[in-house]
Amino acid sequence: MSSPRVLVIGAGTGGLALAHGLKRAGIAVTVFERDRTRTDGLQGYRVGISPDGSRALHDLLPPQLFDIFVATTARGPIYFNQYTEKWGELLSMGPESSPTPAPAPDAVAQDRSVSRMTLRQVLLTGLEDVVQFDKVYQRYEQNVDGTVTAYFEDGSTATGDVLVAADGTNSRVRQQYLPQAKMFDTGLVGITGKTALNDRTRALLPEKAQRGVSMVFAPGGTSCIVHVMEFGWDENGKPKNTIGGSDAELLAGWPGLQWDNTRDYVMVGFGTAARLLPTNIMQMRGQELKDLLVARTSSWHPHLRELFSVIDPGSCFPLNMRTTERLPQWPTTNVTLIGDAIHTMTPGRGVGANTALRDARLLCRMLVAARDGEVKLLDGIRSYETKMIDYAFDAVEKSLSGMTVDQPMFKPVIGPLAMAGMRTSMRVINRVPALKRKVARSYADVRDQDDD
Repeated sequence: MSSPRVLVIGAGTGGLALAHGLKRAGIAVTVFERDRTRTDGLQGYRVGISPDGSRALHDLLPPQLFDIFVATTARGPIYFNQYTEKWGELLSMGPESSPTPAPAPDAVAQDRSVSRMTLRQVLLTGLEDVVQFDKVYQRYEQNVDGTVTAYFEDGSTATGDVLVAADGTNSRVRQQYLPQAKMFDTGLVGITGKTALNDRTRALLPEKAQRGVSMVFAPGGTSCIVHVMEFGWDENGKPKNTIGGSDAELLAGWPGLQWDNTRDYVMVGFGTAARLLPTNIMQMRGQELKDLLVARTSSWHPHLRELFSVIDPGSCFPLNMRTTERLPQWPTTNVTLIGDAIHTMTPGRGVGANTALRDARLLCRMLVAARDGEVKLLDGIRSYETKMIDYAFDAVEKSLSGMTVDQPMFKPVIGPLAMAGMRTSMRVINRVPALKRKVARSYADVRDQDDD
């Protein structure tokens, strides 16, 4: 066939990465995005790019842009820690328990930490002729000539050979195309915030927590993630690059986003059962959320309480943790989906964005193969969807593990026993090198599947 014309609905991580790959391959692509400036709080927070995600970005982005992406990342985590709410170590997996040698500094496939807002800025670079803003998608129609037309609320339309839904959890494309797809609340809600990394806050963190991702587990199923974002600085204390600097329009709505790629910070994510929080939690913002977080952790270690007390109120926002159900494969057409539009998952394994990047890489390959006559267009899309459904919903289900209110730790009677059992098992693993390596391998396998 001739080169397919591709319409991408949504300029999120997956949609923009796909657009870069298609543009590099010489395939006509247009991305339609509703918001010129994204104002949802997640845009300002850390995303961990796994080896899978790094490979995808390397393959899809122009080489110079991939180098820029790498330059914007923070120091990669070398520890994965689990603590009690009293800062007591339960389990810590570092270089000594890694199943494989640490990658070389210039290796493509490795874990990286980057600001979501910065990643968006990087991915928009070079797509000025591809992305159309202020386009609120309304519906699509599949035409008798095999094309598909997208309709937008401003009355405009666009017609192509393939329509890709990359419009996130609340995807309008999915609602029309796969109305049988179901989502559900896990019953958990998070409160996220940031504070500056400085001498004061660094002193509040155990040494391993300063160089890793740390989970804190408290009674009642309450938990917290603590992650340090420390960027590269030159000998004069100035940023090595200016990518990811504060955006004036964005800061007007979210002042807390100033903790971006120009200042080191500590990210905090508190989570508990929604039933234990005010019924209007999703409408709360700023100081109100910070006060709630401080109040709900009054029995925690003084250092954790102090860390929470200096969180920037402007950076606080709530997160309703939702997930999708596994979906049987559907008949293939010239409409397909990537990322959260088809497989929203909890942050339990930290692979949501990486799975979207993996989707973009695979779908790009299939569309290039169709352009080159190696497969028919619908066969290529079918091949993408078959493989995506397998790995993506596996990630959904693994991410859900331990992240619903149905878990024993949230039960009023058996909860304390379940918590004690979990802590005991973690301490045992922490003291047995062979067990620790096995757990580390399981964790690494989820983030590094290397499907080449």
